[in-house]
Amino acid sequence: MPRTSLRTSSFGESVIRGMTRLADECGAINLSQGFPDFDPPEPVLRAAERAGRHGPHQYAITWGALEFRRALARKQSRFMGLELDPNEHMVITCGSTEAMMVAMMTACNPGDRVIVFSPFYENYSADAILCGAEPVHVTLYPPDFRFDPEELRGAFRRGAKALVLCNPANPSGKVFSRDELMFIASLAEAHDTFVLTDEVYEHIVYRPREHTYFASLPGMFARTLSCSSLSKTYSMTGWRLGYVIATPEIIGEARKVHDFLTVGAAAPLQQAAVTALELPDSYYGELQALYTKKRDEFLEYLRAAGLVYTEPQGAYYVMVDISEFAWASDLAFCEWLARQVGVAAVPGSSFFHEPINHLIRLHFAKRSETLSAAGERLLKIRERMPRASYNARSEPAKL
Repeated sequence: MPRTSLRTSSFGESVIRGMTRLADECGAINLSQGFPDFDPPEPVLRAAERAGRHGPHQYAITWGALEFRRALARKQSRFMGLELDPNEHMVITCGSTEAMMVAMMTACNPGDRVIVFSPFYENYSADAILCGAEPVHVTLYPPDFRFDPEELRGAFRRGAKALVLCNPANPSGKVFSRDELMFIASLAEAHDTFVLTDEVYEHIVYRPREHTYFASLPGMFARTLSCSSLSKTYSMTGWRLGYVIATPEIIGEARKVHDFLTVGAAAPLQQAAVTALELPDSYYGELQALYTKKRDEFLEYLRAAGLVYTEPQGAYYVMVDISEFAWASDLAFCEWLARQVGVAAVPGSSFFHEPINHLIRLHFAKRSETLSAAGERLLKIRERMPRASYNARSEPAKL
């Protein structure tokens, strides 16, 4: 029997999805995989009902239904401060997961190097490897997850073809400042490098932080592939509607990659999602207020439980330091947490290139009653901890 491809041998299956299966198996509250337990806005649900009854039910144009692209162009032109043409500047994908893969395959050749900040969403390194490219990791240092300018400069000097920028960042909750982005932009221009942005949390940013679209920086639209989706903004992660925005020259190539990967995103869902894209600007202010409230509610439980954490600046994740519990394996800790405490988290080691074993990721995109139930369980973490594993005198570890 022939051997399967070697390109998948250097990484395993998604740890995040594995923790979701464990949560389902043992009845834990799933704060691992980042999806809400509440529905999209009511007008969008009504639009979905209409599309389910009346269609369209056949293929849309490969790179996205025209009405959807027009609505997306209007919305993103307003927020990004760019004049976007629905026929020239975008391709609609099956979620931001495909958008990032399309961007990577469009920008990179086998053997190219791709800069990835660590910690990172687990797909990025896998995407690079699947493209035959080499990930080059640059550390973001806790607690504020800043990069060392000289380390980043050194990564560019190694001949990087592209840099992946998740902003706001998953899992750290970091929002890159304009000064940090301008520094990245200067290096991208000096080394003629593409920047692949993942901006799915663009509207979930906590004051006083503000989100800056990398493509909106002077001269950067020409070298940026902006990836995002409707999943987080409109609480529709299962709809799998994403997109890539770039110059016509780049999009022309990205459309070819997308066509042969998935043909196209679901036509009836694109039709229904036009309603989401046409929601008034007040919706995004309400979304920010909603997630600010959820963040504050959940962090109060973490404080009451005596857990050490990094306050997120954006997105809806929080990194918790479990050093005091002195477990040899963060994965084993997360398995214990799900089975014995009833809360599912993601081991931080799945996000880091560095040998990190003392952090876990939780998310708070849940109804208040769900967060309350999870918080009450976390308050009992110490009384349920095996004494052989617990060392309350341990100091929080440092990266």
